[in-house]
Amino acid sequence: MRRPLDGVRVLDLSRLLPGGFCSLLLADLGAEVVKVEDTGAGDYVRWAPPMHPGVPASAASALFLSLNRGKRSVRIDLKTEGGRDVLLRLVAEHDVLLESFRPGVLERLGVGYERLRQENPGLVYCAISGYGQDGPHRGRSGHDMSYLGLVGLLALTGERDGPPVQAAGQIADLGGGALMAAVGILAALRERDGSPGRPGSGEGQLVDVSMADGALSWLAMTAARYLCDGQPPRRGDLELAGRLICYRPYRCADGWVTLGALEPKFWTVFCQGVGRQDLIEHAFDAPGSPAHAEVERLFLERDRAGWTAFAGDHDCCLEPVLDLEEALDSELVRARGMVVELDQPGAERPVRQLGVPIRFSRTPGRADTPGPVLGEHTVEVLAAAGYDEEAIAALQDAGAVAGPVAHAQQNSFLA
Repeated sequence: MRRPLDGVRVLDLSRLLPGGFCSLLLADLGAEVVKVEDTGAGDYVRWAPPMHPGVPASAASALFLSLNRGKRSVRIDLKTEGGRDVLLRLVAEHDVLLESFRPGVLERLGVGYERLRQENPGLVYCAISGYGQDGPHRGRSGHDMSYLGLVGLLALTGERDGPPVQAAGQIADLGGGALMAAVGILAALRERDGSPGRPGSGEGQLVDVSMADGALSWLAMTAARYLCDGQPPRRGDLELAGRLICYRPYRCADGWVTLGALEPKFWTVFCQGVGRQDLIEHAFDAPGSPAHAEVERLFLERDRAGWTAFAGDHDCCLEPVLDLEEALDSELVRARGMVVELDQPGAERPVRQLGVPIRFSRTPGRADTPGPVLGEHTVEVLAAAGYDEEAIAALQDAGAVAGPVAHAQQNSFLA
């Protein structure tokens, strides 16, 4: 069945989460993604536990497979002239190159954007970095929490008198990096290729994605308020992050629930449902107020199942706080097909992963192709690019490229 990005060809030089998740989205939607790894251990996440029993070691990591299903893997040493030549030849026949090196790394190797566009003027070159391709932090190291700290998002997350709270999901890596990169790539392809009645330019361009910029954009409304009235927001003092008793998590008899009754109609339904019409006028009171204490006491009177039943009878934006294992087995996740199974060579049983988060009515994405062993497709990809057996063997002998490997020197941040 046709998929939305059929025919789009991507070279992914990135490692770990931001680039890996971006190219995963593209692959699930039909793009042909070739994962370009070094001739050593490859992507660090390959060696991150836990491992699926029976799968060759370089493709056994559950974390690696969750980001790299449906991709092919080649091993190229870009520090060699032969390896750089291989990359240049591949670039000539691909639409997109995605990388996540620190700014300037590929330029120093002689295969930066300006050099690559000489081989393919239509190339969309997407660079994901912490702080962008220019600016005072251009060459600085960082991770998700670093970016969130520098753009003000971390300082605003948590209770008023408590410390900044780290989110369980990587907001900057995924929301600020991977998703922004996917949008940027698709927008650049659209501009290059055009549409009926509007011819494209035929030219590619460099898409500069800063995870710090992307994370900052998540504060669109919060920043807009400050830029208008000049009043600095503080942790625990944002309407949607802890200031209102109508919009908070609450402890119940056996765990936690969320109350999101922001609109007066929902708060009124809640108050009427619990027989406390006297609280209706207190929706926007602050934590620590007498009304807050009353609401806290009310929630302790029932368990999560009781509040879930209450929400079924009273439409007030009330839901239980589920642990991950509960969420993955929930009716919602099952109905939406958000846990999928795929056959990974060597695995003792089907590998379970999260599914495709975007639904299409005619051309659905798919998550049914296994992840690659390190260097599994080197020979195949080079042959398709026009290298004959003798040339491929010579490149391998010179160390410019390498074929599949089941084991390598492990270099995981989690191992």
